[in-house]
Amino acid sequence: MRLIIKPEKGFGKINAELNEDLAGKINRLSERYGVPVERVIKIALTGEFKEPTGDIKELERKVKELEKKAWVLEKEYSPLRFKTYGLSEDNKVLAIELSGLIAENSGLRRFLRLKPKHKPELRKLISYYLQG
Repeated sequence: MRLIIKPEKGFGKINAELNEDLAGKINRLSERYGVPVERVIKIALTGEFKEPTGDIKELERKVKELEKKAWVLEKEYSPLRFKTYGLSEDNKVLAIELSGLIAENSGLRRFLRLKPKHKPELRKLISYYLQG
């Protein structure tokens, strides 16, 4: 594997050839933790890695347990999100209808030569539901 390190500024760059064993280890780390190979190399060169402070197996077990709990909560939450989306769409349709009725009412008031009524709070409410 060929490694090329380019600086953020300037022209100098470093070329290095990594042996197959080291390249394989880097690729395995990348796949295991789901990060790009470049990130693994950067962590190794800058020393950003952290040593675990607890039992790795116990921490992995806790992570899996938390993932299961998260999926249970997602199953409960998903129907609520779907219902909320439906209500949001219904509110948009009602806001459009209300806007049309207000325009029609305004036109009728002009036709009857009555004073137009401006309700800015109603306009704000309609725009809120049309955006959301």
